[in-house]
Amino acid sequence: MNRFDKICRDIKEVRVQGARNVAMAAAKALLLKHDKAAVKKLTNLRSTEPTLRNTIKFVLYHSNIKNGVKNSLEHFKQSQKKISKYGANLIKNGMIVYTHCHSSSVINILKEAKKQGKKFEVYCTETRPLYQGRITAKELAKVKIPVTLFVDSGARIALKKADIAFYGCDAITPTKIYNKIGSELFALIMKKYDVPLYIATDSWKFDPATIYGIEEKIEKRHIQEVWSKPPKGAKISNMAFEKIDPGLVTAIISELGIFMNKSFITEVKRNYPFMFK
Repeated sequence: MNRFDKICRDIKEVRVQGARNVAMAAAKALLLKHDKAAVKKLTNLRSTEPTLRNTIKFVLYHSNIKNGVKNSLEHFKQSQKKISKYGANLIKNGMIVYTHCHSSSVINILKEAKKQGKKFEVYCTETRPLYQGRITAKELAKVKIPVTLFVDSGARIALKKADIAFYGCDAITPTKIYNKIGSELFALIMKKYDVPLYIATDSWKFDPATIYGIEEKIEKRHIQEVWSKPPKGAKISNMAFEKIDPGLVTAIISELGIFMNKSFITEVKRNYPFMFK
């Protein structure tokens, strides 16, 4: 197996975790191959991944592929620094922070808050069926941020005590925000307990095609991830993501600043015209 095909396999099989890491891996793959067939293969590896598609578009927008890849990687580096600082500013001493699944943007916000000397703890949910919440717990424990892992069905208990919540996200459209399955369910609980919810994301997760009525496709994963040998006659649903009503979200934190959904999209259009060509 050549390097290009290995990168494609790792993205397809979720060996590469997180939209930003997927996009960066795809950018590096373009250094190996960037003919029409290669671009098509990369673009179609994962559903609900506009960051992947926008990154490919950005790289190919350059006449020199190497410069395109270099500039895309620099974008993610600088973007993450800004998101970390903006998000960390929202965390106060003594807070309990809730998060679901695993987001590098959220992890970096929490690390930055600790770096600022703030004392807080984190509640996170396990995120079945692939247990990405365990990755979150492991990374936070490694840097000595107090963390408690809850099973998904224990989210209400966690949220009753939470002061603020952060999600990453996988896609943003004019009417919905897409994140790991369970995200809107928990956002509804946050609404009940008046817990502010912030989406921490690179702005390249906006899907420009959706402003023309094209719906964001939600990825369906293998049923074996849920149950390796289900009984005959039992159907298994394994949707990887779900839609979140922007009305449940306090604001979106991106490298462009902290905005509500409509204003966020306006800023994306103004700063990244390449996405809409």
